[in-house]
Amino acid sequence: MKIVIKLGTSTLIDKDGSLNKKYISELALSLDELQKENHKFLIVSSGAIGAGCNRLNINVKLKRLREKQAFAAVGQPLVINAYSDAFAEYGKTIAQILLTRDDFDKRDKYLNMRNTLNTLIRKNVVPIINENDSVAVEEINFGDNDTLSALVSAATNADKLIIFTDVDGIYDAYPSKNSVIPRIEKITEKIEKLATSSSSSGKGTGGMKTKIIAAKIAVASGVDTIITNGSKLNLLRDIVFSGDQIGTVIKARQQSFEEKKSWIAFSKKVKGTIFVNAKAMEALVSKGKSLLAVGITKVSGNFERGDSVSVSNSEDNNKDFARGLTNYDNEVIEKIKGKKVFEIEKIIDATDDEIIHRDNLAILW
Repeated sequence: MKIVIKLGTSTLIDKDGSLNKKYISELALSLDELQKENHKFLIVSSGAIGAGCNRLNINVKLKRLREKQAFAAVGQPLVINAYSDAFAEYGKTIAQILLTRDDFDKRDKYLNMRNTLNTLIRKNVVPIINENDSVAVEEINFGDNDTLSALVSAATNADKLIIFTDVDGIYDAYPSKNSVIPRIEKITEKIEKLATSSSSSGKGTGGMKTKIIAAKIAVASGVDTIITNGSKLNLLRDIVFSGDQIGTVIKARQQSFEEKKSWIAFSKKVKGTIFVNAKAMEALVSKGKSLLAVGITKVSGNFERGDSVSVSNSEDNNKDFARGLTNYDNEVIEKIKGKKVFEIEKIIDATDDEIIHRDNLAILW
């Protein structure tokens, strides 16, 4: 089984601001025992900024981007050294992987990253993955490693994503032992409304909202997702093999994306939006058709041929329901929107009948 474990700042940083090396050592022991049974692990780890602040005796919450980037640069070697020392006790080798959004956006970089990660775990090396916070301007504002863990899970075709956090799971009421939702078959709007947008500990940069977003990406890509308390590390074996009653289990979508469509849907940056009418939406969602110009009502954003765009139903509160790779740029689509194929030939020298071919289109939810 291939498993991605995401560790948040609240799990890795002690109350005094120092790295929780004891926890990392216990994690190394747990994974060593499971690796002996041929399970493979990738770790998406936060903690760099917190560790950097502790080393420099910074006790205030950082607001300036350049400070966060600088302290992340200080903290990254501290975090990786802690992992290296802990796993070395059990004869294990780790690898540091620092990623930015660009590594997922460009197809060649994405495939190289994917191949590297899969090669490492085949060799029983444990990748320790983090956003490259010291240079990734967009990501450090975006703010957490939850989405990164989901993208890594999708890219490596993982079986499970375990998100360790500072609460017991997704609550359906005021947090208590009896209010954790044990199992979710589908993430509905009701489930999304239960999530808050801030970290309950105040240490991390995300909250349950970002974990729900991450779970949506993972389960759509065929990865079972478990959100649970990081303090339950001693129950890791139970979490790996069942997950039930240990946090919230969100089951993978039965009709999940193949790798390329998962990349289109979630990893590649969206450069604009194409709005379609209800008839076109039905053809795309229910009939598996390609998107034609005749069904397009409006275009938003600046994009080129081959870029990823959202597809939205202009008659349904502009809610995105698909993403795809466009065969034309926004200026050309503006000229031919609402036109039939024979009309388009009089307007432009068309090379493709489809605006987005169905092979390059991913229906989101």
